Amino acid sequence: MAWLWRGAVALALALLLIAPAARAALPQGNAVKDPAAILRNALPLDAPKLQELQHRLEDTSDDLRAKRWSALANGVRRSQSQLSSNRNAILNAFQPADQSRAQALFESLDGQLQLMASAAADQQREAFLSARREALAAIGEAEALLVGDFPYTIPPEFDALPRLLGRASVLISTTKGDLTAVVDGYNAPLTAGAFVDLVQRGFYDGLPFIRAEDFYVLQSGDPKGPEQGYVDPKTGQQRSVPLEIRVPEEEAPFYNQTFEDLGRYKATAVLPFATLGTLGWAHSDERLDDGSSQFFFFLYEAELTPAGLNLVDGRYAAFGYVVDGFEVLQELGVDDAIVKAQVIDGAGNLQPHG
Repeated sequence: MAWLWRGAVALALALLLIAPAARAALPQGNAVKDPAAILRNALPLDAPKLQELQHRLEDTSDDLRAKRWSALANGVRRSQSQLSSNRNAILNAFQPADQSRAQALFESLDGQLQLMASAAADQQREAFLSARREALAAIGEAEALLVGDFPYTIPPEFDALPRLLGRASVLISTTKGDLTAVVDGYNAPLTAGAFVDLVQRGFYDGLPFIRAEDFYVLQSGDPKGPEQGYVDPKTGQQRSVPLEIRVPEEEAPFYNQTFEDLGRYKATAVLPFATLGTLGWAHSDERLDDGSSQFFFFLYEAELTPAGLNLVDGRYAAFGYVVDGFEVLQELGVDDAIVKAQVIDGAGNLQPHG
């Protein structure tokens, strides 16, 4: 039942047909498009010294693109100095049980920063990128260790719904190959919870992709038969998941309200549709709260989707990102299917209900 997305796709196609002069006037922005960076920045933690180091490394991208090797070398030196001077203060923030792992991560970070310095001195772009990727991975893992208790209370009206109180990794095997996605329950606990619950039930195994719009969406999750979502065997009723979107300045997500409803036309979600393989939860054109099982991959295409101007942010809930298997994702179409989906990490963060 491909009843989802008609309105959004029609509007997207209309915008793509705008005169070239109008398209050229759209601001390009400087949105973060790396799923690993988005996930790092979406963690609910207060670790300013570590996060400052993270952002300093991420901000080397502009200098790298412009081949400003001297600036890159200086930036790495500042990062090394910052890590050295703040190391003890940062480490003291970790719980005793995490101290050993944190120490190992910072030792790895030291090594990667040295490799970045050498690559900058030798003007080796790929070596610099590889070392920075590993350095940021170490910082991201350290930041994940610093996340405390789940940061807010989910409204009691949703107590019957499963929720993911943290993150989970899901391996999605398809007829073209495997994808790995990280699902974020910190910022979309009900949406991520519904998805992981259905993965655990084997609901998606064998389901086809029902919609494939080039450079826009690839959708699945429509069950066989007349139903358009997951029917709870205990109640005999289709389970519905509310629209769930969190913005950075708010402590908890908004439910069943679009950015237009909220009057936040320039808002940016904590989990934006800003990169290839963003996972989104589908709902009908008529209602915001009738999403049940159908989900989509956002097929971000930078030239067709100017930063901050896609038609999905604030209208649909993002709940995770593909982090591996992008070449597979780009090959998938309506002749393909999900062979099997399975949780490979974080299953313990799923609670069946409130």
